[in-house]
Amino acid sequence: MRLIRMWIAEGFIEAKEGKVLEEVADDYLNDLLNRSLIQVATTTSDRRAKTFRIHDLLREIIISKSRDQNFATVLKGQNVQWSDRARRLSVHYTLLHLQPNRSVSQLRSLFMFEVIEKLRLHTLFPGGFRLLTLLNLDNSNLKKFPVEVVNLCYLKYLSLRNTKVKIVPRFIGKLHNLETLDLKYSQVTELPVEILKLQRLRHLLLYRNESIPRFIGKLHNLETSDIKYSQVIEPPDETQKLQRSRLCSNLVKELGNLTQLRRLGILKLRREDGKVLCSSIEKMSYLRALSMVSIEEDEIVDLQHLSTPPALLQRLYITGHLEMLPYWIPSLQNLVKLSLKWSKLKDDPLVYLQYIPNLVYLVLCQAFTGHILCFRAGGFKKLKILGLDEFDELKYIQVEPGAMVCLESLSIRWCKSLEKIPAGIEHLTKLKLLEFFDMPMELFNTLRPNVKDSKYWRVAHIPEVYSTYWRDGEWKVYSLESTSDGENCPMLSTS
Repeated sequence: MRLIRMWIAEGFIEAKEGKVLEEVADDYLNDLLNRSLIQVATTTSDRRAKTFRIHDLLREIIISKSRDQNFATVLKGQNVQWSDRARRLSVHYTLLHLQPNRSVSQLRSLFMFEVIEKLRLHTLFPGGFRLLTLLNLDNSNLKKFPVEVVNLCYLKYLSLRNTKVKIVPRFIGKLHNLETLDLKYSQVTELPVEILKLQRLRHLLLYRNESIPRFIGKLHNLETSDIKYSQVIEPPDETQKLQRSRLCSNLVKELGNLTQLRRLGILKLRREDGKVLCSSIEKMSYLRALSMVSIEEDEIVDLQHLSTPPALLQRLYITGHLEMLPYWIPSLQNLVKLSLKWSKLKDDPLVYLQYIPNLVYLVLCQAFTGHILCFRAGGFKKLKILGLDEFDELKYIQVEPGAMVCLESLSIRWCKSLEKIPAGIEHLTKLKLLEFFDMPMELFNTLRPNVKDSKYWRVAHIPEVYSTYWRDGEWKVYSLESTSDGENCPMLSTS
């Protein structure tokens, strides 16, 4: 979470025996929640807190006190007097009210959110801010990496998220204290080899990268990383193909040196990478989130060589063809979120997945080639969100009494062969949302209470039932409630 990484960069979090800094910060966050000083604003799909908010009145008090004590000043489209001794400055949307040539020698943190004017930090702050430890330029009108950064020897946190920056200069290697480099949603596609000099780097967020430096394993403190292979045009002869294979194998092997990783994303996997990748993952005992994507939809992801999976793994995303379900997945006691895409398994994966004890979120997309899915009694005891997407051959879904007793949301998408709503759906008494996405119109019609042989009684307990279709160049959403009330909905007509 960005907030926690910022707290750590600011030095607000003190180490405690037996806990990493992120865990201590998480305790602080929960304490604020329990005291109702902050509230959860949005959550992730697996119900983890994503953003927070505070009451308007409390916010005004905090801003006022922070300004009076030179702790922080917020400039948000108004003329606000701020002291040269202010240690934190937050600028929102515009630079019009930012007084140029002000001394900012005491500044420790600078935030600029969605600033529309072109940013030139050396013009705004000609005196510099050498004591800066945190620089956040999210969503700002920035096309080039700010050269002023080279002098920020104390900088621990740098975010150029969602900017138009394309190139990270080689002088990045001079920021020896940098712990977080956030380039998410920027236009950066490649990192210079000098990144390997950042031995304190713990979080590297770069989702569009086309290549990574060799010897990435030298960044021993790295906890968050998203790795993508170099774009490689198929070599013309077998010798060069072999060289490419060895290069990628070495890169995957290098990952095994990143033993502190909490989160890893790796794309463009090939079948031959499997054995080395599994060996590297086994060394990541702190891993919480793992995402793996094959180079092509039909490329097999070989994960059968993982004898000791990370015990703390909470989120697992596998995109690629699986010859069989990795045998170690059902043993993941802490797994909360699981996504399988393009798996094309011949055997029903539910048989093996249903007893994962803490699974809350499950999405299966093109994961099974069979005709029948059965959710058995006693299975998926904590599951709250279920998505079934693009099961081309699926014709029947059975929900036994006592299955998925906590399920709140069920989404069925693009399952063109599914002839009926899930049998036994009436047993899902906690279901709050049922959504059909581009499914046969006849299936949704059977749920309307005023039609012959209506199955409405099976879904009458569900507050929200929707069907979404692509029609006339746009998505159209119909609720069961509105169509039951006689809303004109010609697309749902079976005539």
